[in-house]
Amino acid sequence: MKTIQLLLALLLFFPLTSDAQRRKNKNDSPQVIVNDSLFPGLKWRSIGPYRGGRSVASTGVVGQPHTYYMGTTGGGIWKTTDDGINWTNISDGFLKTGTVGDIAVSESNPNLVLVGMGEHPARGVMTSMGDGVYKSTDAGKTWKHIGLDKSRHISDVIINPTDPDILFVAVQGAQYGPSAERGVYRSLDGGETWDKVLFVDNNTGASSLSMDMNNPLILYASMWQHRRYPWTMESGGASSGLYKSTDGGTSWTKMEKGLPKEFGKSGISVSRANSDIVYAVIEAEGEKGGVYKSMDAGKTWSQTSKDRINIARSWYYMEIFADTQDENIVYVLNAPVTKSIDGGKTFTPVPTPHGDNHDLWIHPKNNQIMINSNDGGANISNNGGKSWSSQQNQATSQFYRVITDNLVPYNVYGGQQDNSSVAIASRTHDGGIDWKDWYAVSGCESAYLAFDPDNPEVVYGGCYQGIIEKWVRASQESKPIKEYPELGLSKVPKDFKFRYNWNAPIISSPHDRNTIYHAGNVVFKTQDGGNSWEVVSPDLTRNNPNQQGPGGGPYTNEAAGGENYNTIMYLVESPHEKGVLYAGSDDGLVHITKNGGESWVNITPPDLKEGIINSIEVSPHDAATAYITVMRYKFMDLDSYIFKTSDYGQTWTKITNGINGEHTFARVVREDKKQKGLLYAGTETGLFVSLDDGMHWQPLQLNLPVVPINDLAIQDNDLIAATAGRSFWILDDLGAIQNSVAPVSQLSIVTPKPSYRIFNGSTDKPVQGLGQNPKSGVTFDYFLPKKLDTTELKLEVLSGGKVIRTITNQPKKDFKSWPGGPPKPDVLPSLKGYNRFTWDFTKDQVPAVDKVFVYGDYKGARVAPGTYTLRLSTEGQTVETQAIVLPDPKVEGTPMDYAEQQSVLNKIDETLTQMHDAVNQMRTAKTQLTGYKKLLKDNETAKPLLENGDKLLERITAWEEKLIQPNQKTFQDVINFRNQLNAEFMHLKGFVDVAEPKVTEGAKERLRDLLAQWKTYEDEKNAIVDDGMQAYNQLYKSLDIPAIILPEN
Repeated sequence: MKTIQLLLALLLFFPLTSDAQRRKNKNDSPQVIVNDSLFPGLKWRSIGPYRGGRSVASTGVVGQPHTYYMGTTGGGIWKTTDDGINWTNISDGFLKTGTVGDIAVSESNPNLVLVGMGEHPARGVMTSMGDGVYKSTDAGKTWKHIGLDKSRHISDVIINPTDPDILFVAVQGAQYGPSAERGVYRSLDGGETWDKVLFVDNNTGASSLSMDMNNPLILYASMWQHRRYPWTMESGGASSGLYKSTDGGTSWTKMEKGLPKEFGKSGISVSRANSDIVYAVIEAEGEKGGVYKSMDAGKTWSQTSKDRINIARSWYYMEIFADTQDENIVYVLNAPVTKSIDGGKTFTPVPTPHGDNHDLWIHPKNNQIMINSNDGGANISNNGGKSWSSQQNQATSQFYRVITDNLVPYNVYGGQQDNSSVAIASRTHDGGIDWKDWYAVSGCESAYLAFDPDNPEVVYGGCYQGIIEKWVRASQESKPIKEYPELGLSKVPKDFKFRYNWNAPIISSPHDRNTIYHAGNVVFKTQDGGNSWEVVSPDLTRNNPNQQGPGGGPYTNEAAGGENYNTIMYLVESPHEKGVLYAGSDDGLVHITKNGGESWVNITPPDLKEGIINSIEVSPHDAATAYITVMRYKFMDLDSYIFKTSDYGQTWTKITNGINGEHTFARVVREDKKQKGLLYAGTETGLFVSLDDGMHWQPLQLNLPVVPINDLAIQDNDLIAATAGRSFWILDDLGAIQNSVAPVSQLSIVTPKPSYRIFNGSTDKPVQGLGQNPKSGVTFDYFLPKKLDTTELKLEVLSGGKVIRTITNQPKKDFKSWPGGPPKPDVLPSLKGYNRFTWDFTKDQVPAVDKVFVYGDYKGARVAPGTYTLRLSTEGQTVETQAIVLPDPKVEGTPMDYAEQQSVLNKIDETLTQMHDAVNQMRTAKTQLTGYKKLLKDNETAKPLLENGDKLLERITAWEEKLIQPNQKTFQDVINFRNQLNAEFMHLKGFVDVAEPKVTEGAKERLRDLLAQWKTYEDEKNAIVDDGMQAYNQLYKSLDIPAIILPEN
């Protein structure tokens, strides 16, 4: 009986399970399909800063003295053709990952460029893997992926100087685990196929590769046994070695005589000036480390220098370059660059724009020309390193975190790797965001920053080893306020009183901005500006002593702080409930306190393996809901781990459906502040969105480059991204994405966020050194179910029920302009999907006078703060919404001031319209008079009429020349020919149509005088029409002249 019951139960169970599975499969697709084509109007803008980020690869081009390439970490490939004055990204749209390990240009074919992906300095923080090798055959215009997908980190790429089909790639390989992909690879067919020609073992990769350019069959390779763990860097062992090939890489011999028996990372370089001389820089035990030299092409070696300046922090550097013309000159790259002119015996520093140096290309025929890559970008020298080009023109900064204030415009804050903290304007009042619009605050490169967002006069910022500072804007001074100021550098973490992450969290309480939290392995709290701290948690990490030993070995310790482990990585306080804090550690634990730290509960998702809790997002809509993002790339697990809880962490659901691929693992998740369940995920290579609370994720890259997104923030309904290689980016107004949560199938308009009346310039395309402003005006989105080509789409802007501006999607076919003439009319985008348009606050422009240069602006006056109606219509459909224009809070002005300003501007525009209409009318009359004069010149009967017409022409011309200046043709002419009445009105308009609304008494007086002048000329125009033209018409009729006159042959 029990058996029958069990069978019945199973029969009942399986159909239910199958039905559930079928329902799941049926609903596995998202309700709304998101892709870039759904949002043709949405564009990210880069705000900078233009201060170079890390670069480990650069090269020049033989035969093209001003052309160079730079490979960046996270930011792709860049090119300059003017000696570094301007850099342009040339890889966007082609690469699948953003970090470049090395780059080379063929000496026999400058159009051939080879790039290996994945940076080779094996950092524990801010290091991204690559996806193999790319090749360009058109000098970087296009790129093709040519293999070695799993190489992860590439140290060198070499192109045979005489046969560009022969390529070599030194694969350093994965940092965090064994890999069979390591070694030296060769292609004999331009990258179509590859052979692994040198392999030691799964833990030993190629850290350096050098070709004898005098005999390309000879190559030298440095093989490096290494392995990174989250808490330490193993650099060196018995498998490390130097190798030589004399048959083009087919076979290799290990070089040993005179070298250390065992060593760590090394770099190698054969002299182009003398092929018998080979230099190496070697990490080894004690005084065995240093610079080595062979004078017999690698048969024997001798140590020439033990200077630690060349081998400190070996795993990060160990790059050596023999000069191309002088066999006794050799450079070693570390912090700093050093140069020897005596064959490697003694070294002196060579100043470079940044301290951490990773690559050097020296021109083969002129050793004064070189390009250097370092942690501040790339820089060019034409005098052997005495001076260098700027790095302040490279928007390749790497940021860990992003936070904003609530000012208008808001500012964006973060710590730039290998530089300082940064506070940068999200927009400015001029043409863009440049050097004067950003500055350093507290902390350093790894800074978390915290402050009162409504009054950021005091900024708390962090640095590695738990350093925390309080920066006061008024004094521009910082004060260190670390809880227990022990020196952490060089020490073993288990001996610290407190352990801190490289990127230790610092936050201010949303319920009391004077309460600052700082996290190490415990959580600290201060309410007196850091003068005293209270520990408000136990150790919230796994606290494994085996993971708290030396940060590096066996030859070189690493104790800068990047290897500190068992630390808190993320801390957040609920915006809903005071004292509810979540903490996430770098070893995979999540804790919560609901009582301000009196007690903590471990709420780590079950079965979650060790990993970095990189972000915790408390839902802005529900106090019990939170999202965590976990990264496990330091265990060579490149999957995404995003979890959601709706009960304060008692239960968790994994929500990663749709985020696939090993180069798209998630780093951060944020929930939209307006639309519940709308999520944004920053990943290793871009942005994903979920419209259904994580059930489905879909990529939404738009124009954002492929780059790691380390953090996201939402402010003023904008999405701000902190990238690891392309500085800060902003996606203005998320309204269209918020609106797309529900399917839309007909014409609709999205209510725009309130728009501040800020007048600024902007650029549609990037400008060197200039972060992009948003467009000035009301920016709004609208959905079209189909593309409209010839069908009219019309926008009307209404104020008080009156249309003040009309714009369509149809370009005006009869439009023409000239210097000093009217601007090209705006045209509404009308693509399928969500389009975006910015109404620039102006009313309809005043009519123009043909071919007349005007010292002023034909645009209509800008509106005052208020509520306006946006009405969109096409094919019998009409939709509308309200647009709120807010005053700039930094501008003084009362409602009465704005009203008076509008009254004056309206009067000016009305008068200009009347004036130009009148001139155009008179010009039409002049054309007719001139035409009749030509047709009737031989008609004696018409002589009185023609005499009357000549007088009328003179009268009209004299009248017209008081109103316009036809002799002005260029801007400089405004000082050569008298500006007439219309220019005076436009000039006055420029004085009044400004941000501060109060109209000056002088402007009012000037307007009265100009109106009086116009009254005189208006009366004269009426007299011309009523007297002169009427008399001419009567005489014309009396002569019985036909209306159509055929000229005689």
